[in-house]
Amino acid sequence: MPVELRKRKAPQPPPAPAPAAKRAGKAAKPTATKTAKAAKKAAPAPAAPVDDDDEEPTKTADKKKAGKVAVGDVVDLDDFGGEIEANDGKQTSLKELVEQSKAGVVLFTYPKASTPGCTTQVCLFRDAYEPLTADGLSIFGLSSDSPKANTNFKEKQKLPYTLLCDPQATLIAAIGLKKQPKGTQRGVFAIDKKGKVLVAEAGGPAATADRIKALVEELKE
Repeated sequence: MPVELRKRKAPQPPPAPAPAAKRAGKAAKPTATKTAKAAKKAAPAPAAPVDDDDEEPTKTADKKKAGKVAVGDVVDLDDFGGEIEANDGKQTSLKELVEQSKAGVVLFTYPKASTPGCTTQVCLFRDAYEPLTADGLSIFGLSSDSPKANTNFKEKQKLPYTLLCDPQATLIAAIGLKKQPKGTQRGVFAIDKKGKVLVAEAGGPAATADRIKALVEELKE
């Protein structure tokens, strides 16, 4: 009786070894480094410290450089604003105007004679002239216009007060109402007999007249 031969099963290959822990660590390291770099890039830079002691002197220096007068200041009227000219051609100065006044001087500034806004302004002071000057204040208009332009303006609008001509804007600049680099800012300035500044501010035609009306009431108290 023949012998039956049995087939053997082929041997199975051994399972692949697990990756070494050392290699896994090397693979993870670059990822952590990239994350750290990205976080560093996204973080905002720390704000530079503010030096208050350095900032404040700069502001103070700018104010001194501007030389703008303020309410309450007592002005030395000698050479303050230089010489100006009345619309009739007479040379004068703020010091002389203050000395000639009974209680002080009001200067309202306007950019250009015979223009609409300036006409409104001079007429408001014209219409309120008597109550504004009743207690001794002297009213003057002030611009950089020529005597001829201001004389025509005064005559056409029948103004009861003198218009002052300041072509170099020396007085306009001294009272803080000169535009840079050139031009005149509309506003009003008032000073008493002792040189104390009572009003110094920019404003529209009505606002300038109203401010002097309020000043007259304040001086009565």
